[in-house]
Amino acid sequence: MSTNNRGDYRAIFLGRVPMMDVRAPIEFTKGAFPGAVNLPLMNDAERHAVGTCYKVSGQQAAIALGHALVSGATQDERIAAWAAFARAHPDGLLYCFRGGLRSQITQQWLLTEAGIAYPRVIGGYKAMRGFLIDTLDDIAQHSHFTVLGGLTGSGKTELLQLLGHAVDLEGHANHRGSGFGGRPSGQPAQIDFENALAIDLLRQQDRQQAHGDSVHLVVEDESEHIGRCALPLPLRQAMARAPLVWVDAPLHERVARILRDYVCQQHADFVTVHGPAQGPELYRTHLLGSLDRIAKRLGGERHTRLRQAMDAALLGPAEGHHDLHRDWIEALLSEYYDPMYAFQRQRHAERIRFAGDAQAVLAYLRARAPGSASVAASTGQ
Repeated sequence: MSTNNRGDYRAIFLGRVPMMDVRAPIEFTKGAFPGAVNLPLMNDAERHAVGTCYKVSGQQAAIALGHALVSGATQDERIAAWAAFARAHPDGLLYCFRGGLRSQITQQWLLTEAGIAYPRVIGGYKAMRGFLIDTLDDIAQHSHFTVLGGLTGSGKTELLQLLGHAVDLEGHANHRGSGFGGRPSGQPAQIDFENALAIDLLRQQDRQQAHGDSVHLVVEDESEHIGRCALPLPLRQAMARAPLVWVDAPLHERVARILRDYVCQQHADFVTVHGPAQGPELYRTHLLGSLDRIAKRLGGERHTRLRQAMDAALLGPAEGHHDLHRDWIEALLSEYYDPMYAFQRQRHAERIRFAGDAQAVLAYLRARAPGSASVAASTGQ
């Protein structure tokens, strides 16, 4: 393989190779790879000017304009940033959108001005993105999935974190999944979500196949969207035909878990992100807004009653004393979420392979993990 080019996308992602993205910031914001650092050849305004020139006057004029815009002190600053990255990550790579002119210019300037020969990715971002789309599609079609279901607050995410062959969809989406699940740190762009998810699936596949196993994955039961992140269609289709394992938990445990995650922890997260002055009020707005968004499905009387209980809890004792929230949490679970999930469980009853409490479900899933004697029986092989 050439010392100046890399085209083994699987090795790049499995090896967590450091990557320098020389596309414009607007391109990087729309979609990038986990851990990639944006050190652009041209900023957004420069890229726009060069693109307009290309359309009007052709490639040579656009190249000349680009060199004029990125010259002198501007050029020196960008080369210095690239050189610092290359020295910090001698095993890294650089790429532009198609692996063409921008990455070649970056390579050339690094070599001539900083004395650094640094490899670029053949095909650039577009080729790597295409590889990940194909990877996700292939793994979704040829892997054995188990979907973990259960009532709201039953601890499904906690169970996934105890399994070595689980994929945390909500973790990748940075969202807890329900209408109340938004986090103050926000969600990734759709393409970032898909890229990170595909890389996680690729690493699971590589780890399991390295031991001679077929690929078995556990995911949480999700709707088409986790917040504003849409599950890729091939994965949704695989999940829709996969067997279900259902975790049961009593109402009081679920209320306690919701109180911990959606009230105590969420309040603390808002304070961490927005500070003690703005955090509590932004959290209050978030919580009331989440309830208001399901007002039509709750019905007028129920929404009014729950909102009053929520508002009273939010205006109650200071942080650390959240027991007033138990009233609206218990009512919301028992009157709204539980009937909805009970309907879904009945609807998919024929797919349920096992049901039990958290410990029983954990034992069941571990017994059917890759490499265990129960895998073949659980998949019908």
